[in-house]
Amino acid sequence: MRRLFAFILGLVVGAPVGAFLWYAYSPLLFDEVVFENLSEAEVVATGSFRDADERHKGQGIATLVALPDGGHEVQLSKFQVTNGPDLEVWLSAHPDPRKSSDIAYSSWVSLGQLKGNVGDQAYAVPVGTDLGAIKSVVIWCEQFGVLFSPAVLVPAS
Repeated sequence: MRRLFAFILGLVVGAPVGAFLWYAYSPLLFDEVVFENLSEAEVVATGSFRDADERHKGQGIATLVALPDGGHEVQLSKFQVTNGPDLEVWLSAHPDPRKSSDIAYSSWVSLGQLKGNVGDQAYAVPVGTDLGAIKSVVIWCEQFGVLFSPAVLVPAS
């Protein structure tokens, strides 16, 4: 009887814990590769992704471009970031984010879910976004409020 109770208790406790750990950490095991064709457009600003810390690493180029139709988009090229749950691409007003609180306490605009943690990809900037206030592009984990990788934007000359 004790063995049966211990087995059932193990299932009741172990299954939810195991499911959470799989959800939270399985993205670290798999890359989501995306290769979109990036359109030729007028470069407004550009920056290089860097590591946020020892566990959250990123590299590649973020480019804010003006499209011929008057819209804007952010293009990520030669891009790679540590995978994680619920990653989004954000535009931030912070000029040099180094930690999660830099982003959490600054103004930002979400461009949506990250399409993949590896490869070239583009994200439309919402109409009405104050581009003059945008200083960086960041990869942000919405679920845990964690900065994965920032790219400080430098205006094109």
